[in-house]
Amino acid sequence: MAHLRLIQGGLSLPHPPEPVALPQFAVGDLIHHRLYNYRGVIVAVDPIFQGSEEWYENVARSHPPKNHPWYEVLVDEGTHSTYVAERHLERDMTLNPVRHPLVEHFFCEFQNGKYQPIA
Repeated sequence: MAHLRLIQGGLSLPHPPEPVALPQFAVGDLIHHRLYNYRGVIVAVDPIFQGSEEWYENVARSHPPKNHPWYEVLVDEGTHSTYVAERHLERDMTLNPVRHPLVEHFFCEFQNGKYQPIA
């Protein structure tokens, strides 16, 4: 399966924080961003934040918890992707496919409101 990483650097802590919650979403799930009102599909799940401190301070302005799940998301009707904390996401109930040029690089089919990852 193709892999996309939006963040550069990653954690450099000798002992990264332990995850405190299991992810609510999985690769292929459709989501809706509560704050920015966009839809998307999850392409990667991180049990804890995997970005650099600089990225977190400059981009994650609401300072969501680092020890909770974070997701890489292809944005519907866009050509970009985002790295977003779980607390900003909810399930997308429209069950409509996501229109993004990279969908076919990650998924083989769309069935019952969920994308099936390429094996």
